[in-house]
Amino acid sequence: MAKGRELKGRIKSVENTRKITRTMEMVATSKMKRAQDRVVAARPFANSLTEVIANLYTPELAESFPLMRQPAVIKKAAVILLTSNRGLAGAFNANLLKETRLLLSRLGEQNVEPELHVVGKKGIGYFRYIGRAVASSRTDITGQPTVANAAELVDGLILRFASAEIDAVYVIYSKFNSALSTPPTSQLVLPVTPPERKGPRPDYILMPSAEVILTQLLPSYVRNSIYRALVENEAGFQSAQRTAMKNATDNAGEMLNVLRRTFNRARQAQITQEIAEIVGGASALQG
Repeated sequence: MAKGRELKGRIKSVENTRKITRTMEMVATSKMKRAQDRVVAARPFANSLTEVIANLYTPELAESFPLMRQPAVIKKAAVILLTSNRGLAGAFNANLLKETRLLLSRLGEQNVEPELHVVGKKGIGYFRYIGRAVASSRTDITGQPTVANAAELVDGLILRFASAEIDAVYVIYSKFNSALSTPPTSQLVLPVTPPERKGPRPDYILMPSAEVILTQLLPSYVRNSIYRALVENEAGFQSAQRTAMKNATDNAGEMLNVLRRTFNRARQAQITQEIAEIVGGASALQG
């Protein structure tokens, strides 16, 4: 009966594990819905910013704004990597780290000096493990990122880009297309590339002037790009964790079915053996 007791112990252990993963799946589902709502809420403002900048942009006007400076040669680039503080999300962080390695490799091939800024414990831990220097790190932004968090990440880089200390700024994050599609993405946020204008240019009445408006809008546009990356990355993480926990719950259910069948077969074999021993003993007594 030792095998039966061992199987009962394993069944109990798997049942407890399934309860935990099921609970984590439900929590991740709730958090994913809230994170997805933040992604959707961020889009109208971002679309409006893009539309206004596209309609105001002219090549002559762009020469007046440092954030639209297009360096002839890129010597130094800042890379902002967004990861999570927690794991149990499948290949979520591994995919982001792979995308980062590819970007760093491309920059190296172009003789560009990369400067790495990392958000999230998983990214910080990885680069500490491989011994690569990190210019800055944050672990307090993931969860419910704000516009203020985005400004904290990028405002210093905006000033350095405007003074030509760096020539480009990239952000790497998980783009939230849907709950099943969150590909790792690298996006160039500086210099500001003029968005493509669709349709005829509107006849704006500008107060006070296009120059003053763009002076305010361009930094907001860059901050908003980082904010969108933060909220999409969080939604991608919650989606990945939900999928991972659902798979773990399903696998635990399949394992329970196998263990219960094995336990039942072992129990039936034991009962059959006991009946055979009883019949054998009775036959011996009759003989």
